[in-house]
Amino acid sequence: MQKTKEMCLCALFTALMCAGAFLKIPTPFLPITFQTLFVTLAGLLLGEKRGSLSVGVYVLIGLLGIPVFTEGGGFSYVLKPTFGYLLGFIAGAFVTGKIAKKETSLKNYIFSSFAGMFVIYIIGVTYYFLISRFYLGNETEIKNLLVYCFLLTLPGDVIMCLIASVIGKRLKKVLKQF
Repeated sequence: MQKTKEMCLCALFTALMCAGAFLKIPTPFLPITFQTLFVTLAGLLLGEKRGSLSVGVYVLIGLLGIPVFTEGGGFSYVLKPTFGYLLGFIAGAFVTGKIAKKETSLKNYIFSSFAGMFVIYIIGVTYYFLISRFYLGNETEIKNLLVYCFLLTLPGDVIMCLIASVIGKRLKKVLKQF
């Protein structure tokens, strides 16, 4: 019974990430998607292994050609500068889950969420720079890269981390009952 519950929760979070790519809050520069909310919740609620597994399945589905990413899908997506954020989602869910399992306080959930988001940004911005510079041949300045790939998206992601922490704290109690 426990294995069935775990598989269903992993599948649920994979589906939520698919939907989260298309749930957007428009902003003047870049839209804020709900992917980071669901990635963070996957780590908080499923733990490091199952959380990163559910995100990994989401990425695999997209790479197989099902258009679940914000700009479609397919293996050629690995050549898009933003693919690094998808890789970061896997690692971010792992880090979030690893830290969150130590203590279920709201304070620890917030710290876990921000640690996972930090990992997402490190991998995402680095990949963006490498693909832009060495594959696309763009002479992207570090300053511009940090503004467009970090500072403009940071406020929305901070809000998503806080929301995920509060929801995760409440849902963790509910999930323990099953």
